[in-house]
Amino acid sequence: MFKRLLVSMSLALLSGGFSAHALAADAAAIPATYDASLAAKVGADEHGMRHYVMVILKTGPKQAPPGPERDAMFKGHFANIQRLASEGKLALAGPFEDKNDWRGMFVFAVEDVETAKQLVATDPVVIEGEMVPEFHKYYGSAALMLVNEFHEKVQKQGF
Repeated sequence: MFKRLLVSMSLALLSGGFSAHALAADAAAIPATYDASLAAKVGADEHGMRHYVMVILKTGPKQAPPGPERDAMFKGHFANIQRLASEGKLALAGPFEDKNDWRGMFVFAVEDVETAKQLVATDPVVIEGEMVPEFHKYYGSAALMLVNEFHEKVQKQGF
């Protein structure tokens, strides 16, 4: 749309006429691809964006040794991720693949850090001290809310 607006402005200037009314109508045009019901479903604002809280999960002070207790903790971690995603509170989650202090991330579909802290406090890896969270407010595409719906369509098996 921005490109179309620039072309309209350029043509108007080149032709010697500049209609503010025509320019305003073009600038206010809604793209043909806009889906109002989908925008409402994902909580999009007028820019197609929404507020999130991103959580960086860092290595914590208590690393569990390999074994059944660690396996159970991570099984609970993955179940917690599934629960939060199915409730529409978690837009995106996953591990970092490079080996450093940053272990993984959550992107919560919540407005404030306090709510995100309450959600993170339910995760076994945080409860047990395996990972510690770092919170950041984030403003991004509301389309992130569609990740979980489409992930199910490309995933052959669960965690």
